[in-house]
Amino acid sequence: MTAPSATADKTIEIIRAALAPHGLFLRGTVNFEAGEAAPLLGDGRPAASVVLIGNIGGSLWQPFSAWRETEPEGKSTDPLDTWSKATIEPVAAACGATAYFPSDPPWQPFQQWAMRAEGLKPSPLGILIHPRYGLWHGYRGALGFDRPLGETGERATGHPCDNCSAKPCMSACPAEALAGERFDVGLCRGHLCTDAGRAGCLAHGCLSRAACPVGATHRYPPEQLCFHMAALEL
Repeated sequence: MTAPSATADKTIEIIRAALAPHGLFLRGTVNFEAGEAAPLLGDGRPAASVVLIGNIGGSLWQPFSAWRETEPEGKSTDPLDTWSKATIEPVAAACGATAYFPSDPPWQPFQQWAMRAEGLKPSPLGILIHPRYGLWHGYRGALGFDRPLGETGERATGHPCDNCSAKPCMSACPAEALAGERFDVGLCRGHLCTDAGRAGCLAHGCLSRAACPVGATHRYPPEQLCFHMAALEL
């Protein structure tokens, strides 16, 4: 693999500066080996690297909310995806990259990229847990390049869930969706359709997610929690 160049380092700084006003951060880099499965660039070649872009805690909420106030009501069925594209695509164009988004086919393996780039592992809820940010982070897009780039984020050391004996996330779930070996999406969604579910998790955010002590200071603001829960198709 070709080593990242000084030009690559400059590209990283340009991207960081462009994303900062929008509350978005470079979360990590995956450099692909020759012959390894990689996403395609706009010209059909396989990418040599991808850089993940995402939020930390509620970092994007104010910029997104301000943008949303300028958009006509009902113009977008998923305003956060629309905002993400409107924010990230110009950055991709400016640095000669290809933009990828979790909402677009062909579905890119964002979770696999994140585990590889940041060393994260899934929590019992299925959400990747970060040792500093806990469950309060996300990935809004990625940029693909025809050259390798240097590190753009910090790698996790250890898995927070391994050192958590109490596991309050599991006992906090009113639907007992975490009682089995895997998170039971059906039980979760069924509970959200009840009066108790609508008054609890749907109105205030997932109770199991809130019970996790890791990264509690990065918890999303109430408005953002309500937005994400309201976006669920029940």
